[in-house]
This record gives sequence, C-alpha cells and structure tokens, in this order.
Amino acid sequence: MKQVKKGNFLIDIVILLFALLMLYPIFWLIFSSFKPNTDIFKTATELWPRQWTTANYAKGFQGIAGTPFIRYIFNSTRIALIATVGAVCSSAVISYGFARVPFKGKGFWFSCVLVTMMVPQEIIMVPQYLWFGKLNWINTIRPMTIPSYFGQAFFIFLMVQFIKGIPTELDEAAKIDGSGRVGIFFRVILPLVKPALATSAIFSFYWKWEELIGPMLYLNKPETYTVSLALKQFLDSSSSSNWGAMFAMSVVSLIPVLIIFFMFQKYIVEGISTTGLK
Repeated sequence: MKQVKKGNFLIDIVILLFALLMLYPIFWLIFSSFKPNTDIFKTATELWPRQWTTANYAKGFQGIAGTPFIRYIFNSTRIALIATVGAVCSSAVISYGFARVPFKGKGFWFSCVLVTMMVPQEIIMVPQYLWFGKLNWINTIRPMTIPSYFGQAFFIFLMVQFIKGIPTELDEAAKIDGSGRVGIFFRVILPLVKPALATSAIFSFYWKWEELIGPMLYLNKPETYTVSLALKQFLDSSSSSNWGAMFAMSVVSLIPVLIIFFMFQKYIVEGISTTGLK
C-alpha cells in the first residue's frame, strides 16, 4: 500500500508540473498586463513585474477610435449568444432526424454532413463573402449568426451518437401514450441529451467568442468590432504597438470563457462520453 501511495504521489507531482508548464503562458500574460509598456519585453524572462501599474487596463478600456472596450465585449457576447442558440437548436433537430427518423438516403446525407467538417474554411470563404454581399449582409452580424441556424456538423455528429445511446423502447412507450415525433423529441429526447446540448453550447460560445476571420471580413465599422478584432487593433506594424493594453484586455476577455468553463465543465466530459444512460 505504501508503494502504491508513493507511486500515486509521484504521478500527481508529474501532472502538477505539466499543468504549471501549460499554464505558464497564462501567468505570463496576466503579470505582463501589469508591467509598463516599455518593460514588457525588456523583462520578458521575468514573470514578476518590477513595477506594478494599472495604466494598461485604463488605456485598454478606453478602446479604439473613441469606442470603449466594453462595447466590443457586448458585440462579442451578442454574436456568440445568438449563434449558439441557433447552432444548438438546429443541430438538435437535425440530429434527431438522423438518429430516429427513417428516410431514404439517410446514410448518404449524414456522410455529406461529416464531409463538411473536413472542408477547409479558406475554400468557402470567397463564395460566402460574394453571396453575403449580394444579400447586403456586409457590415452586419448576420453572416456570423444566421448560418448557425442551419446546423453545425460537429454538433450534429455529437448529438447523433448521444441519441443513438438512448433506448428506442422509450420512444415506443411515448408512442403508446399518444406522442408523435414532435412530442417524443421534446418530452423524451431533449431531456436526456442535456449533456450533449450543454457541450455543444459551450464549444459554440467559445468558437464564436474567439473568432477573428469572420469579423475581419464582414465588420468594417469600429463600433461593430468584436473582442478578437479589437485586440488586433492595439497592434500596428507601421508604428508603436500598445502591447500593455492588448495584454490587459486579453486578460479581461478570458474572464467570460473561464466563468463558463468552470460552471459547466462537468457537461463537457459527460457530453463527449456518449456511453449511454446511467
């Protein structure tokens, strides 16, 4: 028993060291946000600031071109929430169809959905931009939100596997009670796939919160920028870059995603582990 405890203790130490190694960039970012802008790279090898300052946060919250940074946080939150609701709801309906509704060519169409996960974004970027331009959606949030209401391939795949783990006897029992497919979906399937729904919502929110290419393509006015695009504006290749303000606002932008992660982290593992019902 002593040897087993000693071995477990050594494993815990190794895991802790690896965790600290992976977290070091985050610590460096946080402490660098409290350094004067001129000292960030002069003392890059030193984690602890020689001189503490909160000027970076004050400068960062002032924003860009007269638009306060809190506006960018609001823009990112709005886009992420709207897109997340659409992605989760539409993917759940489509997943139910693939998992439970028999129709001709189901395997072929499901394969097509999976293939879309392998298509690089760069291939469809130009056609999408031209199409959205014809719809007069440029400089609006529609190109980053409305497509989510037609399902997301990864979420569809995740939910299909989860629904397949639910016994079909529950569907049959609901049919005996008089429920149709819509009733079965809302009364039987949805309550049992909450972990998969929560996992999809978390990933969707993360991906939309950190997205950069979409805002760069479709948003042209500073007041419509998202957090990721606003952070990029602190850097200027033709003049001096405000690294301190960018680091400070990067720390601020981490707060919402960290809160969501710690609140719903149990659903991430439970949603991905589609091993059936408890």
